[in-house]
Amino acid sequence: MYERSTRNIRVAVKPAFLDDQSDPDEQRYLWSYTVVIENKGPETVQLLSRYWQIVDGEGRVKEVRGPGVVGAQPVIAPGQKYQYTSGCPLATASGCMSGRYQMRSSSGEAFEAEIPAFLLESPHERRQIH
Repeated sequence: MYERSTRNIRVAVKPAFLDDQSDPDEQRYLWSYTVVIENKGPETVQLLSRYWQIVDGEGRVKEVRGPGVVGAQPVIAPGQKYQYTSGCPLATASGCMSGRYQMRSSSGEAFEAEIPAFLLESPHERRQIH
């Protein structure tokens, strides 16, 4: 589990390689990742949008921006959590992701909650020992 806290918003991510949905012969690798967003602050917040930076095993970068997460812009009260699962395909056997959520507090203040960088690893990665 990867974790990061920004302004009383804790973001935890757990990636999982989906072997049954991947096809190494076709250079198609798929991961799911489950995110838990926890509001440890005194104010209700809403997640407005997301930004992801996805880097594959060859260093190619893809950026993803959009409203909310999995079709929702959740409102998270103090002490509450919001959890969702999404997926990421790559053409390489490994990679990494990081990003941030654009949030707004109930008082109207906009801020960003950082998503921790996390690895996308598969058993198909050829590791080299130096």
